Amino acid sequence: MQQYRINEITDNKGARQVRKLVGRGLGSGLGKTSGRGGKGQTARNGCAMNGFEGGQTPLYRRLPKRGFKNIHALPQAEIDFDMINVMVANGTIKAGDRVDLQLLKNLDLVQHKIRVLSLLSNGEPTAKITLAVTRATSKAKEKAEKAGITLEME
Repeated sequence: MQQYRINEITDNKGARQVRKLVGRGLGSGLGKTSGRGGKGQTARNGCAMNGFEGGQTPLYRRLPKRGFKNIHALPQAEIDFDMINVMVANGTIKAGDRVDLQLLKNLDLVQHKIRVLSLLSNGEPTAKITLAVTRATSKAKEKAEKAGITLEME
């Protein structure tokens, strides 16, 4: 094993770059105007004309608008049988318990701003519980019915 001494430790090659010195004479290549060209708007501090294409219609205006955000959509969370099985295995809930949105909020499994709880059909249900959800997929309803899970639609 190689012994290292504190005075022999160096950075990896290329790990540190020397800071560019500007305005230090003609010979440096970055003298006088410091690489900013002549006078005017672009020579000033803080100028970045992003999106300006010299009078040509900019790309962000040439492309069509797409999509929208539905302002009436309620924030929702999804729960599936895999998640329920994990909660039963952890001892978070027991067979026969009622699982609803408020319980999941109290357990910090969903955010408090959530208003809609959807049931998805991922996994196979094992424990018989009562589920209170806002929505459920048709497959999830079938699986719940077969497993003896009581579904309450709110």
